[in-house]
Amino acid sequence: MQEPGTAPLGWWEAAFEALPERCCRRDEMMLIVAYDITDPKRLAKVGRLCQEYGVRVQYSVFECRLEAAVFKNFWEELLKIIDPDEDRVVSYRICMNCSREILTAGTMVSTRKVVAYVY
Repeated sequence: MQEPGTAPLGWWEAAFEALPERCCRRDEMMLIVAYDITDPKRLAKVGRLCQEYGVRVQYSVFECRLEAAVFKNFWEELLKIIDPDEDRVVSYRICMNCSREILTAGTMVSTRKVVAYVY
């Protein structure tokens, strides 16, 4: 018998068996980056860096649409800024097909970043 409030055994594996093969292509990445930074100076640096790579969707949460190599550089820059004993940064990868299923409500801004202006 399963204890209340716990997930059934094997639920994680079963969830991925149901995904279509086209779901998680490695060349297209959307990442949710969130952080808790204790020092105001580091907090400002992390926020500025995240704005270079993504779009702020909450105070300390960004959506980033990046190629894997660009994300690797971004992540390495973040690790140079934070204090691993006091701060926390987390990244969740969402495949582009799955990202189309994200639901938003309220005053959510567009997560598409302008790359170039044409006059």
